[in-house]
Amino acid sequence: MSGPASPSNRTCIVVGVGEGLGAALGRRFAAGYKVALLARSAQVVENVAAQINAAGGTALPVRSDATVESQIAAAYERIDHELGPVEVLIYNGGRRPMGRLMETTPQVFEETWRLHTFGAFLWARQVVPDMLARGRGTILITGATAGIRPWPTSAGFAPAKFAVRGLAQVMSRDLHPQGIHVAYVNVDGGIDMPLLRKLRPDAKDENLLKPAAIADAFWYLAHQDRSVWSHELDVRPFTENF
Repeated sequence: MSGPASPSNRTCIVVGVGEGLGAALGRRFAAGYKVALLARSAQVVENVAAQINAAGGTALPVRSDATVESQIAAAYERIDHELGPVEVLIYNGGRRPMGRLMETTPQVFEETWRLHTFGAFLWARQVVPDMLARGRGTILITGATAGIRPWPTSAGFAPAKFAVRGLAQVMSRDLHPQGIHVAYVNVDGGIDMPLLRKLRPDAKDENLLKPAAIADAFWYLAHQDRSVWSHELDVRPFTENF
């Protein structure tokens, strides 16, 4: 089994970089990795990459659709060529439609499943062969309350999160014995980011998860000793009922 890569030759991919958790994950992992920041929109990934690079890190912004296999393959080839072998994949699907059964269109249902589940499936298939060849790697998937305890208004979101949680369990049972750590992070509560603040202007700080603190939890999972690998981790504000 191959040994750990040197800090200067480690790459982390963050798929799904927005202004909240995705950006925080990119900044956190830039402390020890070259980071590739992926999203369908170029603006946020370019801004976050510029901040990381200005601070002395190495960040590559990549515009890519996580549900299109050809775009994933092209993005991975570019990342591998420009940054080096991928040690960590973080899949951070962020689409969160609200709606009950009859308020959710088939199109929204399918698009949400594609972003959260199908995209994670495609990206895992992309990175796993090289991880298996090296005998190591980490895949972390962002979960949500809806994947465990859904609300009536999560007709599109909850099934997608239940599915990706199941995928993470399948992969962990398959890949842990082969040296690849797979973990699912249940983000149980609202994340403190610009969009949520706009939707909930009266939200109190203590009731929201801080993106940088969530990113610390991902970092912890990515660096666990193999003798104590966790598959699933809950993170929530101390005020959150569960």
